[in-house]
Amino acid sequence: MNTERSVVTWADVAREAGVSQAAVSRAFTPGASIAPDTRERIIAAASRLGYRPNPLARSLMRGRSNIVGVGVGDLANPFFVQTLQLLSDTLDGASLRLMLFPVEGDGGAEPSISEILHYRIDALVLLSVSPSSTLTEECRKARVPVILYNRTNQAHDASSVVGNNETGARAIAAHLLAGGHQRMAFLSGTPGSSTNAEREAGFIGYLAEQGSGAPLRDCGHYDFDAAMAATRRLLLRKDRPDAIFCANDTMAIAAINVARHELGLDVGREISIAGYDNVPMAAWPIFSLTSFSQPAEQMVAETLRLIHALRGDPEQHENVVTEGRLLIRTSTRPARFRQVNR
Repeated sequence: MNTERSVVTWADVAREAGVSQAAVSRAFTPGASIAPDTRERIIAAASRLGYRPNPLARSLMRGRSNIVGVGVGDLANPFFVQTLQLLSDTLDGASLRLMLFPVEGDGGAEPSISEILHYRIDALVLLSVSPSSTLTEECRKARVPVILYNRTNQAHDASSVVGNNETGARAIAAHLLAGGHQRMAFLSGTPGSSTNAEREAGFIGYLAEQGSGAPLRDCGHYDFDAAMAATRRLLLRKDRPDAIFCANDTMAIAAINVARHELGLDVGREISIAGYDNVPMAAWPIFSLTSFSQPAEQMVAETLRLIHALRGDPEQHENVVTEGRLLIRTSTRPARFRQVNR
């Protein structure tokens, strides 16, 4: 016995209510002109049949899906979890829907091009993922705008929304110098990523301008376990650093765990550790992490603005830079002398 239930269509509702299919369409279109009693008859017929309008099909008939694809690879990073929540809420408020496309990681496999284009999304937002030239070219042909979030690229074939990474890194360098630190280290993120390159350049550049030596360096790949291993290598050196700037908060929290719980160091006195992003955990008393805050709400708002603008002309690329601020907490020493001008 076949127990499958057939899909109820507009035609079924029209026959049940004794009206045209056009009338059914108007009945389910907000603001459309239709007599109240006719609308009530159609809604009642739809209810009896169990009909539910298909918003995707209707939006495609208008030429847009109202779906924004979002590619993200690092859901272990609280900054991107926060961003996804903000994006979901912001898009919902604009009557847009978010469709998540998992990515293996920055530099790894990106979302399937055929899968992305199959859904006829209105835009593709990539969270800290650098797209291949093939992806951007196929999206260009399909007139699907690509927006890089927390990344830039050299090809200028996509729009981007980023924080002012170099300014933030310079502010952290100034703060650590003001705390009297002499031997600093930079714990880098993913090699080749634009955010990491800008933060490293800002940090090293400011130290050089102030006559400070080049910092020690190790790589944590924006990963908690890798950052713990890198911190151990740095802190077990004979010339171990007295301050570490980590390229994001996930790595900074890992560094605090190693310094405090494995090596017994007094974080904020014997060693200073600073991060970047100001994820919610940074403010927890157990970490009290000094961090440069990226304005996630503003970055998401700018992303929505770009989505609306690019749906009209997907090739009018724009690169948006947002400003953050340094939040000083107890994971770093307070200034011991007047901070020099930046």
